[in-house]
Amino acid sequence: MKTSAMIVIAMAALTSGAQAQTPGDISDLVGARAAGAETAMQSRGYRFVKTQTGDDRKYGYWWNPQTRQCVTVATMDGRYASITSSPAPDCDQRAGGHDDRGAHRMEDRGGYQQPYPAREAPSYSGAAGAMGGPLRVGDYDVDLGLVCFGDGQRPGMATTYGWSWNSRRNRYDYGNRTEMTAQQFDASVMIQLWHGGGRISLPKKLVPPLNSRGHDGWWDLYDVDVQPDMIHAKYRLNGLNKPSVTIDRRSGQISIHGLDPYAFRGSCDLIDGKDHRRF
Repeated sequence: MKTSAMIVIAMAALTSGAQAQTPGDISDLVGARAAGAETAMQSRGYRFVKTQTGDDRKYGYWWNPQTRQCVTVATMDGRYASITSSPAPDCDQRAGGHDDRGAHRMEDRGGYQQPYPAREAPSYSGAAGAMGGPLRVGDYDVDLGLVCFGDGQRPGMATTYGWSWNSRRNRYDYGNRTEMTAQQFDASVMIQLWHGGGRISLPKKLVPPLNSRGHDGWWDLYDVDVQPDMIHAKYRLNGLNKPSVTIDRRSGQISIHGLDPYAFRGSCDLIDGKDHRRF
């Protein structure tokens, strides 16, 4: 009896472990801020289904009609604490059947039926133009279009109140003072690259009051170096702040560093107009 019980427990553990895997296409979102991660989920083909509230966290259910994948996202303290694969019924879908919400059509593929999703092109301009040809920016054809979601940081001012030592009066005085701080926020940036150059679109939170204004929200990239595994570039915000951009093409991670504390870190998606894939 003990042996049988141990076998049952082991099988249950294996089954639980198999179901608890995080799909590879969204594994990088674990630990990300919920606001930006939700947008990233949508850009990768997932759609929100419902939410359940637990004791210390919320559980969101997302369905990908293209891969027929249901995932459960646990959100805690404003971040994605975990993402796990879940059975299709958790997302209100029939296991192995059709999408109950009609998000895909069926196409005959060699004598059997296979789901064929009707996927909309993303709203961001990427490497393909509206007519399917190369997207042009001025005299250049865009070779690579990216949208990157993550956490940003910029300089800020804060007023604090408290006691401070007054050496002239030889006593402690209560008052306020203004200090430089680092402000945290969720943001997304867009990047377009072509041979020898490119440009970057910055959210308002990443644009300081003193700036070179850019062109309709886009800043030119210079010193662009595109390698098989890494991409490096710079842009000019003003005479002093010239942030550097580094993109790891294997992981999709991006980092931007300017004058301290100006910074941004995130994860990039390829904008291709059809099928999502890492670049």
